[in-house]
Amino acid sequence: MAHLELRPKPRVSSFRKLAIGSWGTAYDPTVYGTLAVRMDRALVYMEAFQRSTGLRLTVTHLVLKALAEALRRCPDANAVLRFHRIYLRQRITVSALLRSETGWAPVRVVDADQKSLRDLVLALDAAREEAGTRQGWRWVEKVPAPLMRWFTGGVSFLAVTLNLDLGRFGLPRDAFGAAIVTDVGELGLDAAYLPLVPFTRVPVFLAPGAVRDTPVVEEGRVVVGKVMSLNASIDHRFIDGFHAGVLANTLKALLEDPEAAFGPPDAAASGD
Repeated sequence: MAHLELRPKPRVSSFRKLAIGSWGTAYDPTVYGTLAVRMDRALVYMEAFQRSTGLRLTVTHLVLKALAEALRRCPDANAVLRFHRIYLRQRITVSALLRSETGWAPVRVVDADQKSLRDLVLALDAAREEAGTRQGWRWVEKVPAPLMRWFTGGVSFLAVTLNLDLGRFGLPRDAFGAAIVTDVGELGLDAAYLPLVPFTRVPVFLAPGAVRDTPVVEEGRVVVGKVMSLNASIDHRFIDGFHAGVLANTLKALLEDPEAAFGPPDAAASGD
């Protein structure tokens, strides 16, 4: 069984081939961008959802769900590089970096585009519990610091480049997915740009900031609105302005009107 379910991208433009050949790793081609998102409706939606289900719906959940839908609409961004070729992922897996007692833990949601908001919340909570018991990540604590780069590089090569399933060694399949979300707003930050971490092979890192009261214009009047900065770091080797535009427009539309995107809070909470 393969580590990832993939198929080669059939047609690649000359520019994309040049971009892949120009940068050897994800160190060089990082592009940064910030999207301002109105969160007035989202905050109301989150409160109504919690009243309906008793589950805490957070900014991280909403961003993960919206990001999964954005990747569904832009499948070329749901991809990975192997041997300087683009391979399209057959499933949409997204991850969140969540704070725990021992630091930050990557928690993934498989098939996030097919899950209701309620199912996504439950899946993320379950994955958070599971993350603390994964033997694969405990190996990291035993690796000597001078060998860490070789260890992470070797795991990345085996799991992604060679597409081998390392589950027998306690390492999770597709541990990070196609995108990672970290809510830096929890730390009181309005903006932060996350570095692309080469061994994860993830081309999109999103960092939603804190929701602030900000002057905005509505129907020619200046009013106070709830605004959040959504800060992105992307790998320009195979995600360009077009892909970024589709992702950004989808995220903005879904986050600014979650009821239209995901249904009324009662229905979203029940999974209907």
